[in-house]
Amino acid sequence: MSAPAARAAAAFSVEDFLQHTLQALGLAFNARQQQQLLDYTTLLQRWNRVFNLTAVRDLEGIARLHLADCLAALPALQCRAPKRILDVGSGGGLPGIILAIGLPETTVHLVDTVQKKCAFLQQTCGTLGLQNVQVHHARVETLQDATGFDCITSRAFSDLALLVRSTAHLLAPGGQWCAMKGQVPQDEIAALPPGISAQVDILKVPGLSAQRCLVWLQTQSSD
Repeated sequence: MSAPAARAAAAFSVEDFLQHTLQALGLAFNARQQQQLLDYTTLLQRWNRVFNLTAVRDLEGIARLHLADCLAALPALQCRAPKRILDVGSGGGLPGIILAIGLPETTVHLVDTVQKKCAFLQQTCGTLGLQNVQVHHARVETLQDATGFDCITSRAFSDLALLVRSTAHLLAPGGQWCAMKGQVPQDEIAALPPGISAQVDILKVPGLSAQRCLVWLQTQSSD
């Protein structure tokens, strides 16, 4: 690394970046929530080599590409105030852990097929003191839940049609899917099963110029 690049890297402050991001998104996090986000970012980088959680290795990249990206989805979720969220293919906890921090009154279930990632999630929840999270090591197609979830989220789980087919049995009546995407996935929306409606919210992620959006899916009423 060149000397200017090294100085630039050293100058980056995750804490300052977090403060700017929260302010830009209009998110009011208390001191404990902010510390949980900072600690989570550190844990994600520290254990990345062991658990292979993300291709992004440096702390600044994790903050910009993961932390801010997931925080940008929170205002829309806060408005809907779901009681129970299922985060499909949660991996290193993106966005599930961040949603659990930002929605402390919501029960967040994280599901992943990789045992070592689930171990990281369990360990992280314990370290951060997150009491509103449950971790499932399972294929979502085989996961059973008698109550159902009023919101099912995904960030890195295949296409929209597969998400719907794989998790429809877990959606509570009147519930919604919330898929985090880059550019608006018009082809995926067009390929949705009959009876599924889609709404797209364009996101503005602080510090990131790439396009991001939320795709909300819901079963159309038969009335």
